[in-house]
Amino acid sequence: MAYLRLLATLTALLPALAFAEGEGKPLWEAGVGVTALSFPSYRGSDHQSHYLLPIPYFVYRGDFLKADRHGVRGNFFESDRVDFKLSFSASPPTRSKDAPIRDGMPELRSTIEVGPELDFTLWRSANRNRSLKLRLPVRTAFTVERSPRSAGWVFSPNLNLDIGDLPGMPGWNLGFVAGPYFATRRQHEYFYGVSAEYATATRPAYEAKGGYSGSAFLVSLSKRYDKTWVGFFARYDALAHTAFADSPLVRQKHSAAAGIAVSWVLGESSTRVGAND
Repeated sequence: MAYLRLLATLTALLPALAFAEGEGKPLWEAGVGVTALSFPSYRGSDHQSHYLLPIPYFVYRGDFLKADRHGVRGNFFESDRVDFKLSFSASPPTRSKDAPIRDGMPELRSTIEVGPELDFTLWRSANRNRSLKLRLPVRTAFTVERSPRSAGWVFSPNLNLDIGDLPGMPGWNLGFVAGPYFATRRQHEYFYGVSAEYATATRPAYEAKGGYSGSAFLVSLSKRYDKTWVGFFARYDALAHTAFADSPLVRQKHSAAAGIAVSWVLGESSTRVGAND
């Protein structure tokens, strides 16, 4: 189950990597790949987890449901400059052995986040190959287990800059995402709270508050060949001055994650659609 929950987090960790080019694209594409990932047990943890995993490759360009380089989403409304959609994210599970400071505490279940997102295109090149967007997702989180529990709400406004066909590197695509995070008390309590029954001499009881959750900076680089796709991402989280900064579970004021992936497209739809993904 831990392995399956980890696969469910790849949408969150690789949100800006997949990229397909050209007009008249297949309605769907499917394949397989492999990824190497390194990320903290949780934001603020001083322990890093490393994985080498097989992953599915799937792109879908329907009128409502889409799965592409921006993740999995449903488009409720779309105009030339404004998009209103359903967005998703996730966090990986954490066992006590992956974060010794949590020894004796309940394991952190993987969480799934879902909610509406409003996007504003602030700038776009004439060929639509480059753009700058302001994205405003608001998501509710819940744990992935037999009886899911609420894990609060998250608001993560960000700027997303996409640069297609880099100068001197045709076919390579560069992406930047940067912005703050804000969350409710329940979200912070899930990750950083310590109830009295789990308090120790080195881990005092702590009740988290809602508010600022830090800022994230992500860069991605990818290229789509004929039937092969390669991508890389690196993410840095700054956690200074957060609402939970004084939690005993916060071991450092920064977190970093990175990954590299290779996928092979094994099949595609004969139906072609117009798309700018």
